[in-house]
Amino acid sequence: MPDLSRRRAAALIALPAIWTAVRAQPTAPRRATPSQTEGPFYPVELPADSDNDLLRNGSLRYAKGQPTWVDGTVTDLQGKPVAGAQVEIWQCDEAGHYHHPGDGNRADRNFQGFGRVTVDADGRYRFRTIRPVAYSGRTPHIHVKVKLERKELLTTQLYVEGDPHNERDFLWRNLGERRGLVTVPFKAAADGLQATFAIVVAA
Repeated sequence: MPDLSRRRAAALIALPAIWTAVRAQPTAPRRATPSQTEGPFYPVELPADSDNDLLRNGSLRYAKGQPTWVDGTVTDLQGKPVAGAQVEIWQCDEAGHYHHPGDGNRADRNFQGFGRVTVDADGRYRFRTIRPVAYSGRTPHIHVKVKLERKELLTTQLYVEGDPHNERDFLWRNLGERRGLVTVPFKAAADGLQATFAIVVAA
């Protein structure tokens, strides 16, 4: 019995060192969000109203489409929030048109179409917009750009998980096994849909 008690005591003494070793293990690096083309419809001039609510363009209100909250975080490869980062999004309206001369400036003027926010201390951002829609040649998507001061850290596109147009979209297919990093569910919420998109940049 004395030997058994000594072994138990030795094991208890060793536990703090084991716990310390476990806590000291470095966090596994995250996978960077893949970049994608900016596309032809980034605004030539940023709209006067460029806040995070794309359903309000100045005094105008957009009532078409499925209202959606898009939120998430911007972190580096170690999971640290990227302080001061700005997130921009832009997309077409419910009819598939952008606020851009290359698309004939046919977008509904009630739809802001572009938004920009600065992440908070935890790297979080949030936008109010619509579920993206398909248009000729493209599956539903939202364009996303991340900047830090004057430096562009990432340009990519956000896709709708399970949308039937995805498999026919060449940009989505070309992502291969990285598709899951930019494809998220748009789930029903109390006030529309909710999509959470975690952005990881090699800052």
